Amino acid sequence: MSFPACSAPRRLAAGLFVAALIAGQAAGPLAAEEAKGPNITQGANGAMGAVATLVLAHELFVLGRAHGDALTVLAGARLAASAEVAPGRDFRRSISGEGAAGAEPVDAPVDAAAMFDLALILAGQDEFLTDVILDAQSATGRGRIGGAFSQRVSLLAGRTDSWEIPFDGGTTAELAVLGSGTSDLDIVVTDENGNVICYEGGQEDRLYCDFVPAWDGFFFVAVENKGTAAAAYDLVTN
Repeated sequence: MSFPACSAPRRLAAGLFVAALIAGQAAGPLAAEEAKGPNITQGANGAMGAVATLVLAHELFVLGRAHGDALTVLAGARLAASAEVAPGRDFRRSISGEGAAGAEPVDAPVDAAAMFDLALILAGQDEFLTDVILDAQSATGRGRIGGAFSQRVSLLAGRTDSWEIPFDGGTTAELAVLGSGTSDLDIVVTDENGNVICYEGGQEDRLYCDFVPAWDGFFFVAVENKGTAAAAYDLVTN
């Protein structure tokens, strides 16, 4: 089976997760509709906005943290601060699966403030670098890019979140799932007829997907926590 192209940083097979998701949606009210092709405009390249900026910020932060590089973390912090994020919209959410008992996740996805804090720690006794970071932090808020909406939730191990999100036809749709970097999240995005738009497995918990719907419709984002502990993540859309 071939899938429409998407901009997810990693494209790994979702296997039984995809099959189970599509089978579950087939039982819904939309199953009675005649099957349609994927709700995506092939070859369309929409403009990436604040959601893509946030994803890049998190990628730089993770890279800089892994290498102890203050400048890379600072680059992520500046990008995160440049994206204006509003409270998430009230999307329909359902949870399925046999969740493991456990406390709420300890680690939450980082924000720009936390990124700046780490950059300062990594700068250590370097006064010049510290001044650069402080100057960049004080300049946040100038020329910010709007259009992102974020909603933070937690998900027990073994559970799957299913979100129902509307997007307009002919307009770039952006969505991202941003975890704390300690979870194993598998993510699948399908249209209302079960066609896979984006999917991602593996050991990461960050996904970015952008596409241009061919018509107004609902899309389903399934997030499965395949780790051993509860996870927190931000669902970000435009």
